[in-house]
Amino acid sequence: MKTSKTNSASNNEQLFSPVNYVLFTFSLILIVIGLVLMTGPASTFAKFEPDIFSTRRIIVAPIVCLAGYFLVFIAILWHKNDLADEQK
Repeated sequence: MKTSKTNSASNNEQLFSPVNYVLFTFSLILIVIGLVLMTGPASTFAKFEPDIFSTRRIIVAPIVCLAGYFLVFIAILWHKNDLADEQK
C-alpha cells in the first residue's frame, strides 16, 4: 500500500521546471530567427542573385540555428540540484 502512495506522489511532480520551459522557448525563438536570417531572394536561371552567398545567409544564420538547437539540448537536460530537497 505504501508503494501506491509513493507512486501517486511522484506522479504529481512535474518533469521540467519553469527554467526548462524558459530555456526551451528562448531556443525556439533562436531557431526561428536563424531561419528568418536564411531567407532572401532566390537565384533563377534568368537572373543570378549574388545575395545567396552573403555572410548573413551562409555563416550567421546557421550559427544562430545551431545555437538554438544546442540550447534545446541544454533545456531538456537542465536539472536544478537542490540539496535541501534531497535531505527532506
